[in-house]
Amino acid sequence: MARFQHRLETAAARLLLGLSRRLGPRRASDFGGWLARSIGPLLPVTRTARRNLTRALPGLAAAERDRVVRAMWDNLGRTAAELAHLPALEWEMEGREYLEPIAERGGPAILVSGHIGNWEVLPPALATMGIRMGSVYRAADNAEVDALIAACRAEAVAGDPLPLFPKGSAGARAALRYLSGGGVLGMLADQKLNDGIAVPLLGLPAMTAPAPAQLALRFGCPIIPGHVERLGPCRFRLVVEPPLPVPPGEDRQAQILALTTAVNDRLSAWITERPAEWLWLHRRWPA
Repeated sequence: MARFQHRLETAAARLLLGLSRRLGPRRASDFGGWLARSIGPLLPVTRTARRNLTRALPGLAAAERDRVVRAMWDNLGRTAAELAHLPALEWEMEGREYLEPIAERGGPAILVSGHIGNWEVLPPALATMGIRMGSVYRAADNAEVDALIAACRAEAVAGDPLPLFPKGSAGARAALRYLSGGGVLGMLADQKLNDGIAVPLLGLPAMTAPAPAQLALRFGCPIIPGHVERLGPCRFRLVVEPPLPVPPGEDRQAQILALTTAVNDRLSAWITERPAEWLWLHRRWPA
């Protein structure tokens, strides 16, 4: 049964990628947005998004929550459809000066972001500055679908794949080697980690991965926050911010807590400013 389901998933992924390529970037983005905002709000998983919004942004009226949910699905559908057109996406960059030292001298360095806007823009945008950013990611359960996604990402950097480190012990070891060799590592830090540490996100305690802070302290490298804002179909702004200050003192656990809190503070600010562009579908807070 599982094998049959994987075949169906692979066929569906190939069909959607092929359709997106035939439509072209702008029409594919519009179609993906329309399809997702039409179907997504009806799916059971949307209950998680509504619950998250009610708890994290209690000041939103019911009609505004509905608008955010619909726009979230629109953004997600566009992001999926735009995967077939990564080389054709357009972006501008704000805060380039915070990346220039890395472009000139190399890493190690850590870029933290979240599932905001179209996060797939981050690696190719940095590649235009000569920064080959490796990424920690959750591999798709279906290996063939995962390979299709990886091929799209490789197209965005002229077929020269950027390093990808799947979550897990093997991926963590490879990421460590990459950082120790002067690499730049991208981490999406907005997902729940059950064995993480509890720090506020949007004012609510959230189990959060301390890995960005731990790695930054271990290698003495900066954590640079950045996120992607959607300006329209296939158009984006990458906003890069100053490196997070390293907390003083010799208490390593206190430093990890302070840095992880600073990461979530930046995520909270970005989400509050543009809530419709964050992926509210994660089970981010305890039920």
